[in-house]
Amino acid sequence: MTPTPEPTGGPRTATAPPDRARRVLRAVAITACVPYLVLKTAWLGGSRIGMPEDSLLLDDPAVTAVANLVTLVLDACVIVLALLLTRPWGRRVPAWLLVVPMWTATGLLAPIMTAYPLQLLVRALGGGGSGVSAGGGGGGEGGGEGAEPFLHEWVFGMVYGGFLVQGLSLGALFALYARDRWGHLWRDRVRDLPPAGALPRAVTGAAALVALVPATLHTLWASGFAMGADGTRLAGRSTGELAVMEATSAVFPLVAVAGAGLLVLGRGGARWVGVPVRARVRVPVPVRVALAAAWLGSGATATWGGWITLASLGGGGIASGTSGPMYLAYACQMIAGALVAAVGARFLAGSARAHAGATPAPVRPTDAPASAAASTPGPASAPAPVPLPGTPDGPDAGDAADVRMSP
Repeated sequence: MTPTPEPTGGPRTATAPPDRARRVLRAVAITACVPYLVLKTAWLGGSRIGMPEDSLLLDDPAVTAVANLVTLVLDACVIVLALLLTRPWGRRVPAWLLVVPMWTATGLLAPIMTAYPLQLLVRALGGGGSGVSAGGGGGGEGGGEGAEPFLHEWVFGMVYGGFLVQGLSLGALFALYARDRWGHLWRDRVRDLPPAGALPRAVTGAAALVALVPATLHTLWASGFAMGADGTRLAGRSTGELAVMEATSAVFPLVAVAGAGLLVLGRGGARWVGVPVRARVRVPVPVRVALAAAWLGSGATATWGGWITLASLGGGGIASGTSGPMYLAYACQMIAGALVAAVGARFLAGSARAHAGATPAPVRPTDAPASAAASTPGPASAPAPVPLPGTPDGPDAGDAADVRMSP
């Protein structure tokens, strides 16, 4: 039997050092972390640089210290990820050990990268006050017009500006890494996918229903309705910046569900709870676009919902300014994001199994039973098949683990 070579565009061994572009992106990502790490280290050491005398961060020093330590560790993880995405040993890291931290980092950075520039634009047009705050659902460290101050203005520019650079550089590195290692798993178009099974359809339907709660509440708050926001920390924010922040929080759950929906529809439509959905994806949407939407949407929705919930439960000013509807929105964000992430993970696992099954291993004479070999007609000196490079028996057998990476 002639062995089938790995399809073009499949995972690469790529043990060569990173090219110039990746080295530059790595240096930029690491450098962008330095100001934030220095600031957090100073605060942990007792410094109050950048904090007004009446800052809410000083109300509970113990909670503030824990939050500073956690955020310092999270930002330090960006440096580890930048190294992992560019060094040869990073190709041998188990997929989950990279994907989970990268999904978390993407989720935390994406809302900031979306909302902060828009908030700056709103302020430039005269629609905002001081203390810009980016993030999902008001979880940033900012105040607003009329709100109690958290930090001096220059801190926001330094911190959020650094987050923008980190997000862009780290995102570019991950896109290059994912293309090299898993790009063969999403080369198709959505309309060519086979129909999904019952479980992914049910999970996607549940995610859509749950996502309606935060999407609706954040849309109401962005539109100026105070339902559930009276007397909370949202009430003191400037109208323009609050609208941007809440609109961003409303969009990401919808983006997540849209990405998951594209993955489960396939070419044959779908059926939820016995009701057929006849809509088909006729536009040639690449699978990578649907996966990117599910990745970004689920990460931003789940991580910010979880982060703000933890911050609110920790006590201090954030807890006192969080209402029941706000807790409901954050909890539903976590659930919806986790459900969409599960759909995406299942899709990638199934795609990996399909590609692995499409590349059968060569049959060696020693693999056949002795009786079968004796009964097979043909010359006794028939030459054994010569394995191709890159197969488990070829000259590159030492790199077999890199050639056929599991997702």
